[in-house]
Amino acid sequence: MDSLTHIVLGACIGEVVAGKQLGKKAMFWGILTQSLPDIDFVASFWMNPVNDLLAHRGFTHSFLFIALVAPLLALAADRWHRPHYYSWRGFTGLFALEMLVHVLLDACNAYGTGWFEPFSHYRASFHLLFVADPLFSVWPFIAFMVLLFARTTYKARRKWAISSFVLCTAYIVVSIINKTSVDRAVKEMARQEGVNYKRYFSTPTPLNNLLWFVVLEDDKGYYIGHRSVFDTDTANLHYVLRREDYLEPIENKEDVHQLIRFSQGYYTIDKYDSTLVFNDLRFGQMLGWQDPKAHFVFHYYLQKPDENSLVIQRGRFTNWDKKAIGYLLRRMRGFK
Repeated sequence: MDSLTHIVLGACIGEVVAGKQLGKKAMFWGILTQSLPDIDFVASFWMNPVNDLLAHRGFTHSFLFIALVAPLLALAADRWHRPHYYSWRGFTGLFALEMLVHVLLDACNAYGTGWFEPFSHYRASFHLLFVADPLFSVWPFIAFMVLLFARTTYKARRKWAISSFVLCTAYIVVSIINKTSVDRAVKEMARQEGVNYKRYFSTPTPLNNLLWFVVLEDDKGYYIGHRSVFDTDTANLHYVLRREDYLEPIENKEDVHQLIRFSQGYYTIDKYDSTLVFNDLRFGQMLGWQDPKAHFVFHYYLQKPDENSLVIQRGRFTNWDKKAIGYLLRRMRGFK
């Protein structure tokens, strides 16, 4: 999830778990430890873009990292706060919970989270939430603002924080229901129309969980399209070839293999102005609900590696104007 969501959630968790013992310092520790797994951003200063893609949400988002760091950080907190009435074991539990929530939430996005590093390179990604979803984040943000300005003697502090957790959980449940509904409809449509596929995924479009980007993979490429939970007719799928043959002139095959691994095999090769481009389909299209042939958000210039510093969200909100936003809102409601 985005950094702001981790910050406000961390503060709310800190309040619920240790607010009575530590006061507002519990919010500080919550913010710090909830944000700690994202310390891997430091690696980007020394790594090339491809290696940085795999380093992000890697070891610092693993269960092993949590098991190692939580007790060590708790030891520092225990000594810093003396004298106090909160044990080292309590700090360890708080910090482990904060980081666990972080890595579990990140796995709800499309990027992929390395829970089992360094023993396995498997990346967990459930495609339930867009990386920044205001309808998910608004509840802990409101609670955070209340906790920040309310006195520690305010009796409803824990209720505000717990209420935000309930609403966030409810939103995730709704996302699961919506995703299940869309997946069932798309797969049934594929069966009826004789679309053969070997792999499938759906992922939410920006800032909502009503309109979903769907991908059905066959041997040569992908059927892609968008479907709202309110759509009643069949989806208009657009076919794109994988075009692996375009990779033949590429000299740095190692980067290509790393990109394929990062994309979990959901990729196409294209040409933009005679430059070869690697597209990762998991991040969707730029205004794809409006233009079925739109470019993909994640596009890596294979022959111009120095131009890939913002590869993950490059062009995510390009050409977002009043008309484009209006079209997105229409598609979310099931209108075409």
